[in-house]
Amino acid sequence: MKRSHFALAVALGVLAQQAAAGGFIEDSKASLTLRNFYINSDNRQFADAPSKQEEWGQGFLFNYASGYTEGTVGVGVDALGLLGVKLDSGKGRHYNPTSASYGGTVFPTDNDGRAKDDFGSLGVTGKVRISKTEARIGTLLPKLPVVTYNDGRLLPQTFEGGQVTSSEIAGLTLVGGQLEHAKGRNSSDARGLSIAGANNARSGQFVNKFYFAGGDYKVSDNLLAQYYYGNLEDFYNQHFLGLTHNWALPVGALKSDLRYFYSDSDGKNASVAGRREGFRSSGNWAANDPDRYEVDNRTWSALFTYTLGGHAASLGYQQVSGDSAFPFLNQGDGATAYLITDRQIGKFLSAGERTWVAEYGYDFAKLGVPGLKAVGTYLKGSNIETQGSDQGEWERDFRLDYVLQDGPLKGLGVSWRNAALRSDAARDQDENRLILSYTLTLL
Repeated sequence: MKRSHFALAVALGVLAQQAAAGGFIEDSKASLTLRNFYINSDNRQFADAPSKQEEWGQGFLFNYASGYTEGTVGVGVDALGLLGVKLDSGKGRHYNPTSASYGGTVFPTDNDGRAKDDFGSLGVTGKVRISKTEARIGTLLPKLPVVTYNDGRLLPQTFEGGQVTSSEIAGLTLVGGQLEHAKGRNSSDARGLSIAGANNARSGQFVNKFYFAGGDYKVSDNLLAQYYYGNLEDFYNQHFLGLTHNWALPVGALKSDLRYFYSDSDGKNASVAGRREGFRSSGNWAANDPDRYEVDNRTWSALFTYTLGGHAASLGYQQVSGDSAFPFLNQGDGATAYLITDRQIGKFLSAGERTWVAEYGYDFAKLGVPGLKAVGTYLKGSNIETQGSDQGEWERDFRLDYVLQDGPLKGLGVSWRNAALRSDAARDQDENRLILSYTLTLL
């Protein structure tokens, strides 16, 4: 039995003996989120790519979080039930580039190449709390600079592993843990961990050890400092430094978001023999370069956001240095990088890439329409390194969100997301998403 599963079994065993203790039941919470998701992607080039990806589904996300048993050591359990049901798809509109069960756009692929009618999973998390320190083992949804789960489709991506979070010192939060598997946003199956360049379903390499540690320190009410470390065994080591500052101006406010990543090779990726086995990174190298496919990356960014009333205007810049692309956990079926350039379609993280980001948003509550928000974003990337001439790309995103404020369907959210990508390094694409979401509180 795997160590994480054994530890979870022990926690649940203790829990069974103490479930009647005060706090476990009384503090329990449960909800059911209904998510209706439609996506239409128009792929505008490359003869071997489908001209259109279009799918529609209904998602059910059940979330249960218990309280803790009484005593010095509190024990609890959480559960996450996920179910996705196909409403519309088709073999010509269900793009599966890897011909594997997890490779569809929204749904897994059946044996006949069509989207499966439904898919789902149940994740259980045991938790133990001592003072202001909590340990969690089982299904996790991490949101850290070195690993962030993806929630860009019908159902969210989940991870399996363990995490400890401690806030014993005022203003300081420490986090550490290990992840073993990931379950894709369009899959019922847990798989190993990998990166771009090695995540081909048939010929790639996957491992089961990602270690992470770090912390957030609140220097003052307006300044947050962060350091995190991540290690994907046999692929890369990564260090992250971040500063977030909020400045109240005489008119409006200014938020500064500074990020720096340093990434280098680990284990098999650091050797020629290991890279020949498939432990590779994407990037740009000459064919005879002895360091070909080795992780070598520095990425920094600065994003400044000025807010006044309902207005929010942002301007940012990101630079990727080194021969490899920015490395992050990416199993090939949808993943998130903690970058200011990770947007609806593109991520702008290629070797050498330099990207400007401009964004404007407005909250219509200031005009008497609470719940209505709109955001427009433009990204311009250049200097993408290749063995030929440098390449470029741009993306334009628009998002419109509305949440009903009263009535029998109070809380119903509607979101329309439109994006266009034009790139020398990837296929051009136009995309629309329409999402309806509603959460029912059960406990």
